[in-house]
This record gives sequence, structure tokens and C-alpha cells, in this order.
Amino acid sequence: MEIELLKSKIHRVKVTQANVNYIGSITIDEDLMDAAGLIEYEKVHVVNVTNGERLVTYVIKGERGSGIICLNGAAAHKADIGDIVIILSYATMTPEEAKKHQPICIFPKDNKLK
Repeated sequence: MEIELLKSKIHRVKVTQANVNYIGSITIDEDLMDAAGLIEYEKVHVVNVTNGERLVTYVIKGERGSGIICLNGAAAHKADIGDIVIILSYATMTPEEAKKHQPICIFPKDNKLK
């Protein structure tokens, strides 16, 4: 048996762009991706603290150091620029692995690590 646990979380970042004309996904500053242990095309859940919307999409790399958080495609309808979101990723593991697991949680300030 395997269970799904929180792998990583980018807590309370601001949406900087919304691009309905892109094919889909969420663009995230590569510095934030690295800090949270996210890889390009990884599945994530996006929780909009501002309006309560929730969605599932995948990550694409944004310019390193830019602070970009851009919802693309249909997801762009779920947030406005300036909304606060939490980005969550999950991992599947055995119960034995889960007992030792510690998720990565980052708390950027102004969408940057420092």
C-alpha cells in the first residue's frame, strides 16, 4: 500500500500575471521551484487564499529571480493579479517512508526567497 503526502509547499505568494491565451499550467520563478523541490511539468495544486478557488495544473519554469507566479490558460480565470495563492505538491510513498518524511515548506517574501 502507498499513501499520498505533502511533498512541498510555496506558502502565500502573489499572482503576478494571468495569461488566458497560453496553453495551460502555472509559471513559477525557478528560484522558488528549486527551493520547494519542484521540477518542470510536475503536478501541483493551487489554492487561492483571496477568493477560495482551487485548481490542479502543472509547473513550468519562470525566469530565475523574477518572482513570477503566472496562471496560464483556463487557470487564469481562477485568479486575479495580486491574489495570494499557496502552491502544493504531493508524493506517493509507503507508510514506512511516510513516517520519516518531512515536507519542504517555503515562505517567500514579496515572491522572493530573500
